[in-house]
Amino acid sequence: MPPRLTPDAHRVHCTQPELFERRNAQWQGLQADIVTAVQQLPHVRARVSNFYIDPRSVLLQDGLRFGDVDFRPQLFIQDPEVWRIAGKLKNEALSGGASLSRYGEALIVLLAHELIKLNGSPVRGRAPARGGLSGWRRKRVTEFIEAHLAEEVRLATLAQLVDLSPYHFVRAFRASFGVPPHRYHVGRRIERAKALLAEPARSVTEIARALGFAETSSFSTTFRRATGCSPSGYRRDLA
Repeated sequence: MPPRLTPDAHRVHCTQPELFERRNAQWQGLQADIVTAVQQLPHVRARVSNFYIDPRSVLLQDGLRFGDVDFRPQLFIQDPEVWRIAGKLKNEALSGGASLSRYGEALIVLLAHELIKLNGSPVRGRAPARGGLSGWRRKRVTEFIEAHLAEEVRLATLAQLVDLSPYHFVRAFRASFGVPPHRYHVGRRIERAKALLAEPARSVTEIARALGFAETSSFSTTFRRATGCSPSGYRRDLA
């Protein structure tokens, strides 16, 4: 049963050989239904990745006006950028990464932009911040992120702070900081965690909760992925 969105939701259907499984994931404006089934060809399994895009999502309407585009049905899309972004969304769904809403949202905006281009429609939106974010925009965004490290900050919220569309904001942010917004946010969380781990009175569980992690295990996984060691191991190395 496909995920339920608005009646006019758009579907992006991607197929490739894979092993059997099924996963679902949801972000603002998009739901993913990843199903692997046997095709008509004998002994061939194919993963069918269905992405249901809500054309009226605030994330896609602000700037891109995605819901106003008259999309033409297309088959056998060979655009490499569409496949690259769809592949990343698929991997996020399969890895359970839907909780990383900022990353999923950034990918959705990029996918929507590429689909508009592929359709031959003009991409509308606010003027891009060429060459990266200006000084006042960098300051406003970084101060906001520092003040909300323990929260899930929406991509649309950050873009609105500096009066840019989500698409142009992602591009400008990467040009300024070398990483997309979600990675910057995670990086700042890790740096705050390192500072807190230097305080022996604080437990790892307490630090995880202070940084917005629901489970100590998820904090440990994120910390290890970023630093190569566990929070406890990092603390031992400080001693």
